[in-house]
Amino acid sequence: MHGSGWWSYLRSTDERPKVTWDLMRRVLRYSYPYRYKIMGMLVMILTTTGLTLLTPLILRDLIDRTIPSGDVNRLIWLALALLVIPLLRGIISVFQRQLNAQVGEGVIYDLRVALFSRLQRMSLRFFTNTKVGELMSRLNNDVVGAQNAISSTIVSIITYIIEAAAVLAVMLTLEWRLTIISVVILPLFILAARRLGDRLRDIAREHMEINARMNAMMNETLNISGALLVKLFGRTQLEIQRFDQRAAAVRDIGVRRAVTGMTFFAIIGLVSAVGTALVYGLGGYLVINDLFTVGTIVAFGSYLSSLYSSLQGLANAPVEFATSVVSFERVFEVIDLPLEITEKEDAHVLKDVKGELVFEDVTFQYDVREQGLLRDVTRYGQMDRVTAVLSDSVPGPEQGNGALDEKEPEEGEGRSQARQQALRNISFRVSPGQLVALVGPSGAGKTTLTYLIPRLYDPTSGRICIDGYDLRDVTLESLTEQIGMVTQETHLFHDTIRTNLLYARLDATQEELEAAARAANIHDFITGLPQGYDTVVGERGYRLSGGEKQRIAIARVILKDPRILVLDEATSHLDSESEALIQEALKRVMAGRTSIVIAHRLSTILAADQILVMDRGEIVERGTHEELLNQDGLYASLYRTQFMRERPVV
Repeated sequence: MHGSGWWSYLRSTDERPKVTWDLMRRVLRYSYPYRYKIMGMLVMILTTTGLTLLTPLILRDLIDRTIPSGDVNRLIWLALALLVIPLLRGIISVFQRQLNAQVGEGVIYDLRVALFSRLQRMSLRFFTNTKVGELMSRLNNDVVGAQNAISSTIVSIITYIIEAAAVLAVMLTLEWRLTIISVVILPLFILAARRLGDRLRDIAREHMEINARMNAMMNETLNISGALLVKLFGRTQLEIQRFDQRAAAVRDIGVRRAVTGMTFFAIIGLVSAVGTALVYGLGGYLVINDLFTVGTIVAFGSYLSSLYSSLQGLANAPVEFATSVVSFERVFEVIDLPLEITEKEDAHVLKDVKGELVFEDVTFQYDVREQGLLRDVTRYGQMDRVTAVLSDSVPGPEQGNGALDEKEPEEGEGRSQARQQALRNISFRVSPGQLVALVGPSGAGKTTLTYLIPRLYDPTSGRICIDGYDLRDVTLESLTEQIGMVTQETHLFHDTIRTNLLYARLDATQEELEAAARAANIHDFITGLPQGYDTVVGERGYRLSGGEKQRIAIARVILKDPRILVLDEATSHLDSESEALIQEALKRVMAGRTSIVIAHRLSTILAADQILVMDRGEIVERGTHEELLNQDGLYASLYRTQFMRERPVV
């Protein structure tokens, strides 16, 4: 899909949305499940249109025949008819509105599920380069705007066509000359619609993009991490000013949209007034000359009002539809994004995994291209587009960002970790049940290596195998079932401890929950809380300490019971008691499992069957603790600076 036509279409910032047949067919596909309800709406529209046509005829009869003849009985029946017709129209309109709402809300549901499903399948690269607020804008504002095309605009167009045709037919039977005068002004409707329609459509797109930027800013600063950062750096007033600017932009574009829309309707109303003046002028002349009755001109005036209302709706409908197409465009942009992490149709299901893990000449480079990402928006304080800044790598020269040359630093320069390839020629083997410790300076590529194991990313070259199967040849579900990860930054949902633990295994019993919590040294803490396992942990678990969150994360992995364990043993920021509890829990969870650990503790390193020392994305040393010390290389240097003064936690 790289370089295909749809991509260049979506990425063009200057191209206006075009209502093409391909796009129309795609939009209408979302209406197909609701075709019977839409047909029911059309039947009701035909019925109400027929009832509407009766009222002017009744008025003509009252004026020209019933009242002059003094027929009281006929007067009563016609008066009742004038009451019954709006009553029937009201009842029908209620049912029509119900069907309309079912179609509209159904389309919103379908689009949201399709969007969310696509986003769940996107790679980690997509989320590291996309603001959450922009995704929320697609799921909320754009989805609601898109459904208008089906539930409102398309139905309205059909309604207006039916009404206009029916009214014209009746008007022709009344007076063909006045009817011709009525439709002579039709080109003026079309001209006004085309001139202002393009402006309204462009303003609608700009409004959505500005609104998305405001949503992105709110999501960044109103989550717990963002709010904490703002307060710690005393930037409350700055963020208020930033939000003021974005909210003001939304306000201003909203005013522009409203004024432009009202200008459109005012011009359409003026065109209608021209037609009305012509009709009543000629009609009045015909009445004066006894060629036309007063009742007929009253009826004709009512039909004229209905006709111009329908023509005005038809003139505005393409504008509304094109505006909805902008929303559909933004929704389809997400749905059309290519999947980077996919599984083969005949993918193997991992079963009875022993836990052998093999890296074969694996090289990996972060992809900083814009392809496969959402359209960029202008960021605060920046004139150009944002280019992704990724840890463990810098953009290559093909991105035009002045990447650093991949050369070794000279003696005494220090070891910079900046480079193009995050990992290079990584090869090692872990036997079932073994513990491998990853050691190296910050930015050496340790976390990147662990992210390749559950296929958060795929290698640029080389392959990774579990029990002899290439990870790209197995199903994603069976792969994730066999791998458990505890990352350095623990994420907990704003829910109960029970819900956060059950995320690992939805059918786990209370006894299994408690057993996992005991193994992670967190059960006693949980039972000491007022609500126990039903205690809400707060946004991202911020009601808990770092050690408590990590132990809950360990309990969650224990409950999952994976065959391969990947963890970042980040305990340096914890107090000694929490660290000791976590170290004890980790010993239990690693027992009998194949474990890849980013080691921060000497006790873990000493227990490792193999130590891999990484530097600048490569494995520069490997062996046991004693073997590596005897080499007197990078590991020995790290040992002297980081580990030598540490006593193993027992």
